[in-house]
Amino acid sequence: MIKVISPGLLTTLQDGGRYGYQQFGVPVCGAMDRYSLNLANMLAGNDPDEGALEITYMGPTLRFESGCTFALCGGRFEAKLDGQPVEMARAYAAAPGSTLEVGVIKEGFRGYLAVSGGFAIEPVLGSRSTYLKGGFGGLHGRKLKKEDVLPLRNPSLWLSFMDQRVYEPDTWRYPLKDRAVRVVLGPQEERFSAKGMETFLSAEYSVTQESDRMGYRLDGQAIEYAEGCDGNIISDGIVMGAVQVPSGKPIIMMADRQTTGGYSKIATVITADLPLLAQMQAGSKIRFEAVTAQEAARIRRKQQGFLRRLEF
Repeated sequence: MIKVISPGLLTTLQDGGRYGYQQFGVPVCGAMDRYSLNLANMLAGNDPDEGALEITYMGPTLRFESGCTFALCGGRFEAKLDGQPVEMARAYAAAPGSTLEVGVIKEGFRGYLAVSGGFAIEPVLGSRSTYLKGGFGGLHGRKLKKEDVLPLRNPSLWLSFMDQRVYEPDTWRYPLKDRAVRVVLGPQEERFSAKGMETFLSAEYSVTQESDRMGYRLDGQAIEYAEGCDGNIISDGIVMGAVQVPSGKPIIMMADRQTTGGYSKIATVITADLPLLAQMQAGSKIRFEAVTAQEAARIRRKQQGFLRRLEF
């Protein structure tokens, strides 16, 4: 088991998501940066979507009561195991009694700590992901607290090819500057004027303080609707990355998004760029670039190819 000495700012258990229940109003939840979740798990010898700790901005201090292998991926944190520096995207063996300290983020916003064998937390509706607003999943439906104990399911102190369980930072880290977030336009782009579409694809937007796991509210130049249209539609389904435009300002729906929504959606962020969004914090700048659905699929296949290199 792992004991929480200090919980960090917002540390929750997340996995690949809770699918199959949106028709009942249950959000998918899961990791904001699923790519980093997958990477951490594969380095730790797990299935890619196994439950792991999602760390936001400032990390926890944890004591390994049981020995196990772990990996930390995502944004760049300064971390130490018994006082010795821990590299991102590398597997480490933590002996019983070891202490892992994860500090404040240096680049990005979120990290993922996976442990060999995963956490022995009972799934809720098929997932171990924490839904904070609903108060279920994860550890008691909430973020970690001091003195919490996280049971381990099948820990292993050593894995095969241990010295090869590393991913070079230049290969997996996301560039957070001078990089457009790619989108597929629609499904309601006809509700925006030509000027509005041009604004969306040329203006720079900022992530506001009113942003969380449910959605990123952006500030910047207002997007003009088509004549006779406003931001409202008959409610329909919402996917992660959907860009709603109520009152002219974009909101990007994220992991804890609601299941349906009644605002016009100008575009959807491609799956391969959702991890980039997850590593943005308040004040980050965003600009958008349109690609086709076919190009989005090609980019996604290329990204998944990086992960396949880690199949030990």
